[in-house]
Amino acid sequence: MSRPARQRAAALYAISATCAAVGALLWVRGHDRAPQPPRSYGPYLAADGYTPSTWKVWSSAVPQDRLGVYLLVFGVLLAVGTRLVPARRG
Repeated sequence: MSRPARQRAAALYAISATCAAVGALLWVRGHDRAPQPPRSYGPYLAADGYTPSTWKVWSSAVPQDRLGVYLLVFGVLLAVGTRLVPARRG
């Protein structure tokens, strides 16, 4: 395996690990909804929930847990694809 191929594989593994980590966090956050936030910072979170935001990261049509699953699956598939498909040049 040549040096550029190793660097490309390392970059793809880093991207897949990042996607999988963010996806897992979003998935857990989407499934782990507590009915009441803790008392120490609950009022601040409740007040922030009512603040309208014009900047949306993701469409409200796709919930966070589903987006997390998509990112998690993408990260795993990218890692498996990087492992199975060797970079061939020349």
